[in-house]
Amino acid sequence: MGNRYTGKTFIGEILAILLGLVFLVPFYYVISNSFKSFAEILTNTSALPSVLQFQNYVNAFEKLNYLQVFKNSLIITIASNVVLVIFCSMAAYMLVRTKKKISNVIFMMFVAAMIIPFESIMIPLIKTAGDLRLLNSVWGLVIMYLGFGSGMKIFLYHGFIKGIPVELEEAAIIDGCSRFGVFWRIVFPLLKPITVTIVILNSLWIWNDFLLPSLVLQDPELRTIPIATFFFFGQYTKQWDLALPALILGIIPLLIFFFSMQKHIIKGITSGSIK
Repeated sequence: MGNRYTGKTFIGEILAILLGLVFLVPFYYVISNSFKSFAEILTNTSALPSVLQFQNYVNAFEKLNYLQVFKNSLIITIASNVVLVIFCSMAAYMLVRTKKKISNVIFMMFVAAMIIPFESIMIPLIKTAGDLRLLNSVWGLVIMYLGFGSGMKIFLYHGFIKGIPVELEEAAIIDGCSRFGVFWRIVFPLLKPITVTIVILNSLWIWNDFLLPSLVLQDPELRTIPIATFFFFGQYTKQWDLALPALILGIIPLLIFFFSMQKHIIKGITSGSIK
């Protein structure tokens, strides 16, 4: 028998649409108010703009020094992704294929590190980073992202690698491939579905991160988009006509990235389920 369209299905669809609209309400407020004058934002927040103020985006672009902060965010996000994918995939592979108790202990330590809140180690981290001269450095920030992101990424890679048959690696070794070559030529290409997922999660986290970059990057020339946007929110005055367009300018690159990766996301989910 085929699936019947019942009243329960209809009610479920209506509830899903209503829930989706609830989640879209904040986007409506941000987008609609980003085109209003400062006075109109304060007097009529919920209504559509009476006149579209495109100048808000021009002003925000200039005040943000958008090209510079965009370049900083892009470099940090790409570098952190590359470092996390390389190190975490290799670490997870060795932990899976090395059948010793120490491998399980190390893996459990990585998993345990996932539950440690950043705020509890924030002060010692900055003191240590200062001693190692990692502050006010893009590469120092990338190293910290490697430390904070390794637990979750190794956990994800670890579970995926366990499903890859060892026979594939043994056949490659018999053909004369080194252990390093086995990983990069045989194993790593098979990790594409989980790698795409990890890159997306990393990008969303690192691109939008505010707290860690604000502690590490003190030079105005090194500011990321979230840090630059923060300066529109003063102690006594909030420049909503600049802050809201700045938020949209910060979101647009992520949306472009997500939609451009959509095909790979769907393919990754499909191949992962078939596997």
